[in-house]
Amino acid sequence: MNVLIIDHQLVIRIAAFFGIFLLMAAWEVFAPRRVLRASKPVRWFNNLSITFFDAFVGRFVFPLSAVSLAILAEEHSWGAFNYLDVNSVAAGVISIVLLDLAIYLQHVVFHKVRVLWFIHGMHHTDLDIDVTTGARFHPVEIVLSMLIKMGIILLVGIPAWSFLVFEILLNGTSMFNHGNIRISQKVDRLLRLVLVTPDMHRVHHSVIIREHDSNFGFNLPWWDRLLGTYRDQPKEGHDNMVIGLANFRDPKGLSFPRLLAQPFVKWRKF
Repeated sequence: MNVLIIDHQLVIRIAAFFGIFLLMAAWEVFAPRRVLRASKPVRWFNNLSITFFDAFVGRFVFPLSAVSLAILAEEHSWGAFNYLDVNSVAAGVISIVLLDLAIYLQHVVFHKVRVLWFIHGMHHTDLDIDVTTGARFHPVEIVLSMLIKMGIILLVGIPAWSFLVFEILLNGTSMFNHGNIRISQKVDRLLRLVLVTPDMHRVHHSVIIREHDSNFGFNLPWWDRLLGTYRDQPKEGHDNMVIGLANFRDPKGLSFPRLLAQPFVKWRKF
């Protein structure tokens, strides 16, 4: 099984990314949640440029993939699950939940620690929110996040198949919960019991600080509720809420090169 994962992981991830992306993009066309205010072609070019640049940086910085590291850890009995020889299915399911909690905590820390907020804040400077926002992260954040996940692989002994499933879920749910898609209120109420919905996560992109410091989850909605960071609705409602950050309102300052430079420039009120 590990050989199959190694041989096909890239194809699986690329197919999952483009499949989910195209589905969400079509949904946004036929059932949009909000009227977008910024130029969609310009935003998509900049956001997707960042996304593909992230992929290039990841391949360059990490010649050994996290999945390969998980297989290496299994072969050498590194990590708690491997050392204790825990059943792969049980270890895998628990690992997915643990990784999701870790990403939630990482997200909170990136908001609270100033130097990390400079890096993560680039994600929040988007003037609208749609499927492309879900893949719009600074490459430095991508590298730091992968280092954290690799550390967890070595500490916990996450099965390779489980990590691959988690990465696909994380990527897919990020595009889903950033999607500019309309879901009925009744369905949203039921869905957000087990999954972070677009209406739930959109609050996190509000220009109001107390709102963007809430709803940190990507996959599972439970951590926000359990740890007191859950906010049900934005103060101004989803149609009227302002997306982005107060001191990044000029679309001309959000080009691809300037997005890369954002963490390294002086932020007046950040």
